[in-house]
Amino acid sequence: MDFFSLEHEWFESAAYVALSATIYFSLLLGTSLRVIIKRKPIGVSLAWLFLIYAVPLLGIIGYFIFGELHLGKKRHKRSETMAGSFKQWLDDEVQENRLPENVISPSVASMQRFIQSYTGVPMMLGNDHHLLDSTDQILMELTDKIKGAKTRCYLMFYICNEGGLVDPLLDALMAAAQRGVECKLLLDSVGSNAFFKGKKPKQLREAGIEVVEALPVGAFRLLFQRQDLRMHRKLVCIDDDVAYTGSMNLVDPAYFKTDQGVGQWVDIMVRCKGPIIQQMQGLFIWDWYLETQQNIPLPSADKNRFPIVGEQYAQLIPSGPGFGIASIHQVLLTAIYEAKYSLVLTTPYFVPDDSLLAALQVAAMRGVDVKVILPAKNDSVMVKYASRAFFEELLTSGVKIYKFHGGLLHTKSIVVDEEIALVGTVNLDRRSFWLNFEMTMLIDNSEFAGELLTTQMHYLLASQQLVLSEWNKRSYFKKLLESSAYLFSPLL
Repeated sequence: MDFFSLEHEWFESAAYVALSATIYFSLLLGTSLRVIIKRKPIGVSLAWLFLIYAVPLLGIIGYFIFGELHLGKKRHKRSETMAGSFKQWLDDEVQENRLPENVISPSVASMQRFIQSYTGVPMMLGNDHHLLDSTDQILMELTDKIKGAKTRCYLMFYICNEGGLVDPLLDALMAAAQRGVECKLLLDSVGSNAFFKGKKPKQLREAGIEVVEALPVGAFRLLFQRQDLRMHRKLVCIDDDVAYTGSMNLVDPAYFKTDQGVGQWVDIMVRCKGPIIQQMQGLFIWDWYLETQQNIPLPSADKNRFPIVGEQYAQLIPSGPGFGIASIHQVLLTAIYEAKYSLVLTTPYFVPDDSLLAALQVAAMRGVDVKVILPAKNDSVMVKYASRAFFEELLTSGVKIYKFHGGLLHTKSIVVDEEIALVGTVNLDRRSFWLNFEMTMLIDNSEFAGELLTTQMHYLLASQQLVLSEWNKRSYFKKLLESSAYLFSPLL
């Protein structure tokens, strides 16, 4: 090979390297600028920039897959369409049994006004709520209610898992569909992935049940929508008579993830009766339309359909894409800042942002008895260590942290001053605040708050309180793991 050939090959190689470097640095710079321009919370932006520069190719790909909120063009259009219809429905039809402003208690006035202003959903009077804290009781009661259903059974869950007491529930649902009851089952694609791979969905559909996979995922869909936006709501509506929401998935804990070494999942649901059911049905119809584009009429109100059955005030707080991503986060902050003497929180996944962390610290420092109950063992290693990174700050400020040893405590609940209850599907982490489709119930009633507080106190009996002096004795290696996980906490 002569000199000119070698020189030509060298120039070709150099040009290839220069072109590759130009493309690489252009992608790096362009992605960085996009992160900055989007003006996400500073911690989130810095975490993404750290990942992009630490692992450039994976970081860039990861950002475009998970870094921005993309519902997909079709789903986004449906969401906008439904948002207009939903607002009009709230203004026109959800008028009967609205709680008058002059009787709203001062303890919830700020939260109630914000929720109604932000989402349009009002607080309703005349409800009756009862806490169910036994998973066996929950599944058996749901089965019994489905067996007696006459008009409709709407079910929406993040996870459906066959086995145990779930099987007779699904059998009851098939029997209901075969006798003419309108049965719809909406399940998250990722949470219920194993269920959709089995034979049961086909059997349910053959029985007349409409089974829909919410937010389906796939390699091709990566180009059009964010894949980690999840349908995390848990909701059951049976006829116009009763509805349920809470933390429990459609699983029997004795048959679910038994090999993970965290114990059985511990959950609650709330049995709801009264005018609040109208809102709960409306939320299901919203989510059903988002996935299917089926126009189910939103429920009209009349005294016979959703009558007053009790004295409890309740307000549904839907959150996530379509309802404004800040809604539930601001409600939680307001609840914490307005607590006067006691605050009890339970959550399986605890990765607070700076504002929530500060709110808990300030509450404890101004004399509020703040208790946070977390599972001693967690099924997420990253969340386990990321959450521990906040313990020292919280303990130093006077927040009491308890580790529950009776299984994986999955209950998401807050009781404020023994009078106000917040219960639903929202974890105290950024994913629940900013990404997932979630729902929470605000109940302004000391009797129900007392029920929930009693359950929380039972959790305390099976918990061990962390002591700051003992906590600080943990090994350097554990501290390093916690600090490393902390760096990625904005992305969890």
